[in-house]
Amino acid sequence: MMMIAMLSFVANDAMMKYVFQEISVEQGILIRGSIAVPILILIAYFRKSLFVKIDRRNWRAILIRAIAEMVSTITFLTALSHMPLANITAILQSLPLTVTMFAALFLGETVRWRRWAAIIIGFCGVLIIIRPSGEGFDSYAILALVTVMIITIRDVVTRKIDKSVPSLFVALISAIPVCFYAGGMTVYNGWTPLGDTTWLAMGGAALAITSGYLFAVMAMRNGDISFVTPFRYTGMVWAILFGFLLFGNLPDQTTVLGTLIVVGMGVYSFHRERINQKKAYKDKAGANS
Repeated sequence: MMMIAMLSFVANDAMMKYVFQEISVEQGILIRGSIAVPILILIAYFRKSLFVKIDRRNWRAILIRAIAEMVSTITFLTALSHMPLANITAILQSLPLTVTMFAALFLGETVRWRRWAAIIIGFCGVLIIIRPSGEGFDSYAILALVTVMIITIRDVVTRKIDKSVPSLFVALISAIPVCFYAGGMTVYNGWTPLGDTTWLAMGGAALAITSGYLFAVMAMRNGDISFVTPFRYTGMVWAILFGFLLFGNLPDQTTVLGTLIVVGMGVYSFHRERINQKKAYKDKAGANS
C-alpha cells in the first residue's frame, strides 16, 4: 500500500510539472483541487467522516495544519516547476529526519546519539544534492528546503490531533484553503486555456493525489509504522523513472550519492526507533511482571 501511495504521489508531481509548461502553478493547483476536493467529500461522506464533532483544541491543530499544507503546496509546486523531479524528490526524502529532529527539540521526545548522528549525516547528504556552491543551488533549491521545514511543522502538528478525528476530514479541511488561494491568484493573474492533453494530465494528477493519500492512510493504519514508513523511499525510484520518461532528465552521480546518504540515514533512523520501541516494550513488560 505504501509503495502504491508513493507511486501515486510521484505520478501527481510528474503530471503537475508537465502541465506547468503550459499554465501557472496557481491555475494548476486550482484545477487539481476542483477535481480532488469533491472526490474527497464523497469518500468522507460515505465513510461517515464528513460531519464530525471536534473540540477547540483539535480545531486549532487542524487549522494550523491546513495553513502549513497550503504554504507547503505552493512552495513545493513552485520549486517543482523549475527543478528536476528526481532532485526535489531527493530533498524531500530528508523529511523523516527533520521530523525526528523537530520532535526531539520541541516536543521533548528522546533521541539518542545514534539517531542524532543519522540526522547530521543525512543533512550532509542534502547539501551534496543541492551543492551550495554549485549550479544546482538557486532560489528554487532554497524553496525546496523551505518546503521540507513547513511539511515538518505540518507533520508534527498532525501528531497533536486526536486519533478519533477522521483522517479524511483532516485532509479535506487542509485541501480547501489551497483551492481558495489558487482560485484567487488565478482570477488575479488570468486564466490560460488548456489543451486536451493538459486537461487529461490534470485529471490524472487529481486522481493520483487522491489515491496517494488514501493508500498512505491505509498503509499507516493497517501496518506497523516502523516497518511501513521506510517504503516511502521507493518514491525516489518512481521520480527517476518519470523524470526520464517525461522530461529526459536523469540525476547525476553527485545527486545519486546524496540521495543514497539521505535514504540510508532515514532507514537507519527507523531501524533504531524500532529497536528502542522493542526495548521499551520489554522494559514495561518486565516492570508489570
